[in-house]
Amino acid sequence: MRFVDLAVPIQNPNPGEIREELKDGLTGTIEYLDHFQGALQMMDVFNCKKEDLPEGYGWANEYIKLTTHTGTHMDAPYHYYPTTAGKPARTIDELPLDWFYGDGVVLDLRHKKSGETASVEDVKGALEKANYTLKAGDIVCLMFGCDVNLGEPSYWSEFPGMSAEATHWIVDQGIKVIGTDAMGFDIPFEKIRSNFEETQKKEGIWEAHRVGIHKEYCQIEKMANLTQLPPHGFKIACFPIPIHKASAGWVRPVAIIPS
Repeated sequence: MRFVDLAVPIQNPNPGEIREELKDGLTGTIEYLDHFQGALQMMDVFNCKKEDLPEGYGWANEYIKLTTHTGTHMDAPYHYYPTTAGKPARTIDELPLDWFYGDGVVLDLRHKKSGETASVEDVKGALEKANYTLKAGDIVCLMFGCDVNLGEPSYWSEFPGMSAEATHWIVDQGIKVIGTDAMGFDIPFEKIRSNFEETQKKEGIWEAHRVGIHKEYCQIEKMANLTQLPPHGFKIACFPIPIHKASAGWVRPVAIIPS
């Protein structure tokens, strides 16, 4: 089997540039403690001297400050709205594990431009091109090609997104997990804002996420390396970290391709 890492790394400093008011919500910071700093901790914990440690080395450690939406992560239904179909929306630790392992399918949507939304016709066209019919339990990956911009300012501000209609259609096929290699599942915040200022249509505010008001599903944001996968014929494992009562959990999705 061949394994393909579909996650982006959490790193410090964070790649690219992002508006100051969004940094706390989307990025993180890492404080690194090397083996010399770790030795000081061990000397205190074990009441020993530096000479008592191998070559004076202690343990290495890191302290991380981040949100559940930093890096590649899985959004839970609770992220979208307090309820789903009239019932309390489930948090990331409440979801069944069998949602997060299944047959993978890649939809090639690289023709979509930044600020555009993928339509039902776009999704159906990608499936036809892949010669594939969705079935319940599939894990759908949206390949917009945005991960190539990781480390650039455009990664945070220029990407396509999903329409509400296309999201509804995919979920209606029995899909519980949809992933994207874009920074977000909807179009960029600035584009949503400018569209609203121009049209005053509130339906366009976070439209794809708001599908979760009506239907229960998860989405993975900030995936990578989808170009290394075939359109279908492989498995994906994408188990999220079960953070208690959280709206999301970090995830390292991995594609498992038979040899």
